[in-house]
This record gives sequence, C-alpha cells and structure tokens, in this order.
Amino acid sequence: MTFDNTLDARTLALDSAHVFHSWSAQGALSPLVIAGGLGSRVWDHAGTTYLDFSSQLVNVNIGHQHPAVVAAITEQAGLLATIGPATANLTRGEAARRIVEHAPDGFEKVFFTNGGADANENAIRLARLHAGRDKIVSTYRSYHGNTGAAIASTGDWRRIPNEYARGHVHVFGPYLYRSEFWATTPEQEAERALHHLERVIQAEGPESIAGVLLETIPGTAGVLVPPPGYLAGVRAICDTYGIVLILDEVMAGFGRTGRWFAFDGYDVTPDLITFAKGVNSGYVPVGGVIISDAIAKQFDDQVFPGGLTYSGHPLAAASIVGALDAMAAEGIVENAARIGRDVLAPALAELAEKHAVIGDVRGEGVFWALELVADAETREPLPAAQMGALKKTMLQAGLLPFVQDNRIHVVPPCVVTDDEVAEAIDIYDRALSTLG
Repeated sequence: MTFDNTLDARTLALDSAHVFHSWSAQGALSPLVIAGGLGSRVWDHAGTTYLDFSSQLVNVNIGHQHPAVVAAITEQAGLLATIGPATANLTRGEAARRIVEHAPDGFEKVFFTNGGADANENAIRLARLHAGRDKIVSTYRSYHGNTGAAIASTGDWRRIPNEYARGHVHVFGPYLYRSEFWATTPEQEAERALHHLERVIQAEGPESIAGVLLETIPGTAGVLVPPPGYLAGVRAICDTYGIVLILDEVMAGFGRTGRWFAFDGYDVTPDLITFAKGVNSGYVPVGGVIISDAIAKQFDDQVFPGGLTYSGHPLAAASIVGALDAMAAEGIVENAARIGRDVLAPALAELAEKHAVIGDVRGEGVFWALELVADAETREPLPAAQMGALKKTMLQAGLLPFVQDNRIHVVPPCVVTDDEVAEAIDIYDRALSTLG
C-alpha cells in the first residue's frame, strides 16, 4: 500500500464542504479519516493504523476487506450489477436460502430491505397486517433505526424529535445493574420486567396490540444481556394475547454473540426476525425480515403493500453469499464464541478487578460493554468529559473504540485474534489508568 499525507487533508476539506453527517451539529465536526482496512485494522492516508474494536457500527463481523466477500461482489458486478426486485435472480435466491438455513424451523421466506431500519419498518407492517391491530410495544432502552415507525419504536433520545408515526407504546426492559424494578437477582429482574410488560399490555388493551418488538440483546443501549427466562416469558405473553413477537437481530445476529442468531441461546422462537449489519458485514447496504411460515402464508393470496427499489439487490445478495459461506467455512462464528468465552470474558473481568471505575461488565461472544461509574456505590455514571478524554487516549494509542454514554462497548470483528484482544486490553488498561 502507498500512503500520502496530503490526502487526509483533502478528505477532511471535501467532507467539511460537502458531507452532511448524521446525529451531529455540523460546524464542530472533525471526523477520523479512514482510507483502508484489513481484518481487524483500519488506517488513514498517512499510514496511521487503528485496531478496530468498534467494528464501525458493530457490523463488520467478518472483518475489513475479506477476500471472499470482495470477490463475490466483484464477480456479480461483472455479471449483472443491478436488476429490479420483481424479477427472479439466482444470486438473490441463494442469499435467501443461506439466511433461512440458519433460522429456526418454520421460516422459509425473506423480504429483503436496504438496511436494519427498513427491516424493522417492514416487520412492523407485517405484524400489523397479520394481527389486524395497530400498536407496537418496545422498550425505552432500544434502537431500531431512523425511519418512521422504527424511530418511534426506538426508546432513546433520538426518538423524541422524530415521533411522527402512530401507535407506539414503550416499557422498561430488564437491566439489573440499573433495575427499574428494585430487583437484586437476575430471576427477580426477569419476573418483574415480565409483570410490567404484561400489565402495560393489559392496560393498553391486548386487542389493540399487533406486536412486541425487542432487540434480542439491546446493543447501542448497553449490551443488555437478558436474564434467564425473560425472552421465553415474553414469548408466552405474546402467545396468550395473540401478539406477534419481532426480534431485532440487526446488531446481535450473524456471529456477534458467538451464535448465528442471538436468540438461539435463549429458548425462544419469534414470529419475525429482522437482520442487517452482520449478514454481510456492511460491505453493501442490505437488511431484511425473515418471515415465519404462518405469517408468510397469509400473503399467498393477500397483496403485501410494501416494496423497495433495491430489495434483494444483486450486489448485496452476492455479498451475503460470500460472507455467509466464508463464515461457515472458516469457523468465524465459532471463533467469536471462543474469544468471548476464553479470552474476552476473563480479560474484562480482570480489568474490572483492577479499575474501580468499571461498575459492570456484561456480554457474550464479541459483544461486550464496560459500564463506567464515578462512584461504585451510587453507580453515578462517569461524566461525559471523562468519557471523551478516555476516547481520545485510546485513539492516540491506536485503538478505534466504541464509546456510548458512560460505556465502552468492546465489539471487535468476529475474526479477531487472541493477540489482538490482548493488544486492545492493554490499551483499555492504560487508558483507564489515566483516570486515577
């Protein structure tokens, strides 16, 4: 590779002049320049290299520039770069087949979208049409995307200036470290969160509720691993009241937890599964809804009133085929499970023993969070200024971190090695040591 210092300056100048960034006040931005990447590392035009423990937006599961995925896209571009969704296309069919092979029994159909937000949008549409009801129940600690119904289902601050969609109800999900239910054990947290959910459903009127939409493991909200029995309990409540259960696997799916789907570890089968991110590691924009046979059958004779110009785009489909085949052949999901169990879990626990600022460690696979607190007893979150200083220190040390609120999310690609984890842990350790 050839490096050129002048290209970083040109990149920033063009960005400042012409690119409008998401979730940002534009005037104060100075984004990190990224020119290339390989595996778990990225670099700028000057050759400054970073170990990517953010996986960008927790989506580059297979790592940067995996040759099998690049080759699949290149081959498809030479054969057929685009075709409309009303056609039948071999690559699209092969992508759908590979996806449902990892889904539970009773799921044979995939509706392709352009990303995770419109996957959730269309899952909500399917739930409403199937149930003949309107309301969607989701949690306050969640993120489901920035389109009409998806952002209204989201629980965090981004929902509030964007609430244009109708029929959304929010509840508190389980989060034992900051329990809304005065729980002291995982069992109490699950039981009380389920009671809360059922009471809200009863108060809203079960006959008005089409679906419950949950991230299997809420990601941006803090890698909130559900306590034992919670998701199975949600399934039971949905069954009692005839409600469609949608599990959002956009961030947690396709290897992130060390399983093909996160829900595989929680004794639950949803009615609709949304996906994006890890299915092809974001190499080409794509997402979708995996539809249970019972819901799909309804539309054998009834028109489904939804569609997208780029649904099942051939380049996106090829990237899925390349990614899923490589993940299976190379044991990448198994690597994520091993790294989480044998490397990250003990290393992060050791960090927490050493640094009192770490109030909680939680996660699985390559999907972890360190929650940082100013006071271990009161659990007061570490202030934003200190989180910002930590992020700067980690970047200067050559680590690209995922910092959200008072947390460091430890979310490397599923292909990360033991040595790369050790390198990152050392940087986290040194950065946390600067807090005194």
